[in-house]
Amino acid sequence: MSAALFIDGAVGTTGLEIAERVAGRSEFTLIALGEDARKNIAKRREALNAADFVILCLPDDAAREAAGLIDNPKTRVIDASSAHRVDPAWTFGFPEIVGRDKVAGAARVSNPGCYSTGFIALVAPLVRQGLIPGDWAYTCHAVSGYSGGGKALIARFEGDPGIAFRDYALALGHKHVPEMQHVAGLAHPPLFAPAVVAAHRGMIVEVPLHLSLMHHAAPVDGLRDLLKDYYRDSAVVHVHEDAPEELLLRGDAPGWDGLDLYVCGSPDGAQARLIAVLDNLGKGASGAAVQNLNLMSGLPETQGLRLR
Repeated sequence: MSAALFIDGAVGTTGLEIAERVAGRSEFTLIALGEDARKNIAKRREALNAADFVILCLPDDAAREAAGLIDNPKTRVIDASSAHRVDPAWTFGFPEIVGRDKVAGAARVSNPGCYSTGFIALVAPLVRQGLIPGDWAYTCHAVSGYSGGGKALIARFEGDPGIAFRDYALALGHKHVPEMQHVAGLAHPPLFAPAVVAAHRGMIVEVPLHLSLMHHAAPVDGLRDLLKDYYRDSAVVHVHEDAPEELLLRGDAPGWDGLDLYVCGSPDGAQARLIAVLDNLGKGASGAAVQNLNLMSGLPETQGLRLR
């Protein structure tokens, strides 16, 4: 028997991509609301409580409101917004980091942010194993395709082909920082410098390390080996052996739900660059939601995912 699935916010970028990944799958039956019903709180409440699984693809305040409308204890929720990511009542939906069994058994799961997925994947295992210090003042640089900004930013970039690069969050208050600090186990919030480039999708997240200045840190090969061992059983996360000369984001890149990690080091081993490459709409959003949905449904976690 298929499970009833309601995507609240199904007409947004994330919701549409989730629907694509579950389309035609016999394990789920989608609950769909027409345009008028989507704006009717009574109809939304009915759909939210009729579903076995709900995926919230809404702004933060709307996601909190939607979660509050659910009074059916059997309805399990995945929230793609940042509303609940550091809420102790919700499970952080990064199964490779928090554990697949924890996600599988959770009633409330909060999807990681796209940028924080890359940062946490790189930093959390190394801090946990003591290979880099948890009390260091970390910096994170990242660039993303413009689709991560939703319809307004998509329209802005596609309406003005002269825009090549958008630096933002210059007041240092990006909403992903709390989860980056909390889940990675850091004493200080990382200094996060995100930007948007003229590509529809794709993301590179980088954490530069001054290994020689840290009071304790493993060598470059040790960092890479730890990450390789940590993700050895993952079909989604791949740690590369090589340190490439360059990494590219392509404007015509297809959708992808994996996560590639690189550890690059200077010849003298004094510095390193930890780099994550992912699709902001894949493992950074919709792909992660479907991976979590699969686990919560007792299905293979990669079912319906777009992996190389």
